[in-house]
Amino acid sequence: MNPGAARRAVIGDEGSGEGDIRIEVVLDGHGRAAVVTGDAFLDHLLGLTARHADFDLTVGVGTASLAADGESDVEAIAVAVGRALRAALGEGQTIRRFGWATVPVAEALALVALDLSSGPFLAYDIDFSGVRIEAFDADRAGRFLRALVDAAGITLHVRLLSGSDPHNIVDAVFEGLGEALRTACGVVQIGRASCRERV
Repeated sequence: MNPGAARRAVIGDEGSGEGDIRIEVVLDGHGRAAVVTGDAFLDHLLGLTARHADFDLTVGVGTASLAADGESDVEAIAVAVGRALRAALGEGQTIRRFGWATVPVAEALALVALDLSSGPFLAYDIDFSGVRIEAFDADRAGRFLRALVDAAGITLHVRLLSGSDPHNIVDAVFEGLGEALRTACGVVQIGRASCRERV
């Protein structure tokens, strides 16, 4: 981050009382995450995203934000993260806007590409119906991305190029998301022909 530039960060709460989702996002951070959602694997995925995006991310979830089965409400958490991301980006800066990454994790290879400015759209071709990664319902990864896209107003494409191990696949997707966000959120000098202003 350039000295004297505005700090691109937001601190907020979603809900009230025990249902609070407390969140802090610092776009120009160091890849540090302090995430406690009540779901260790979701914490892991958000930590991967923050690390690869070079964001500092703090998420804390109250007990009322847990679903009836005791699992964290992935959609509510994704909405909180998406809104915080949009707020932290702010207005009046020229950003790269586009970002993409192809990430390998062992046998898994995922392509992730995004546009921060063209409105909410998700293309996600991974079917995890009935698949669990230890206690985590793998289908919740797609539900998280859908809610994130809608709340942040971004276009996100996720393609699985190869892979058989669900854990490796999901890791590759969320690491790719972080890498793509790191590029797309980068501030560039006005006048560069290769970037567009955020609309």
